[in-house]
Amino acid sequence: MIGKAGCRGAATIVNAIATGKGAAFGISLETDAVVEVEEGSGDIIVQESAEDPSLAVQCVRAVASKTVGKVVEGEVHIRSDIPVSKGLKSSSAVSNAVVLAAARAFGSDMSDMDILLTGIEESIKAGVTVTGAFDDASACLLGGVVVTNNRSYTVLKQGRLDPDLEVVVHVPARKITKAKVKELDFSPIRAKVEQAVDHALKGEYLHAMELNSKAYSKVLDVSEDAAELARKSGALAAGISGTGPATVALCQPGEAGAVCKAWEKLEGSVIRARMNETPAKEVVPRLF
Repeated sequence: MIGKAGCRGAATIVNAIATGKGAAFGISLETDAVVEVEEGSGDIIVQESAEDPSLAVQCVRAVASKTVGKVVEGEVHIRSDIPVSKGLKSSSAVSNAVVLAAARAFGSDMSDMDILLTGIEESIKAGVTVTGAFDDASACLLGGVVVTNNRSYTVLKQGRLDPDLEVVVHVPARKITKAKVKELDFSPIRAKVEQAVDHALKGEYLHAMELNSKAYSKVLDVSEDAAELARKSGALAAGISGTGPATVALCQPGEAGAVCKAWEKLEGSVIRARMNETPAKEVVPRLF
């Protein structure tokens, strides 16, 4: 039994850690997965993944249990152009892609909510998320903009940003682990983040993104230098994505070059991407 699926990444509008409510939008960076399984010993080998392989293994086992009720063995092949542990939803994209590919391998048409909740449950077990990342996983799976209540697993609002906007990402070399984030106190910024959520619910996504970044940068000890440079260079909005350290800037078509040039003076790399409104179920995997 073979199943193949792709899921694109996302970037933060509002991080859900402080309030339980978050918002994110889909971007074109992609993770693709191929699941090849048969009834057997339970041994599953993960190939080519930069993520913790246990996440993919547990996702396949969970889908097998829910859909066919059997123990399986086989391989999972993962390819991705989403940097890991940078705040660009790499784990959410992996869990979604693997769950969807496994469901296809077993001939099961899982609902979007079943895919999301299966991936989230296994992500929590694997320790790759602090909040359950329902906002991130939803933006990756559904595309476009989502505002969510991560505690009740509810999508509060779906929307969109201009699909022609250019996405530019500054990616520092360092990683921020979820274990480190769990030790931080986010209560001092809760009121500011609640304001950002309110703006997101009103569809004021760019303003929400910048309020969120300015609030979280202080607790996460992530510099806003890249965001400030992007704003001064003509970006419509810029902010820290997730728990960082990546910074994402949104630019009018043809304006991203100025931001890239400004970021040349900073340590790290720059990635250019596009907005994504394509749901994962409609993504044709391009990395295999």
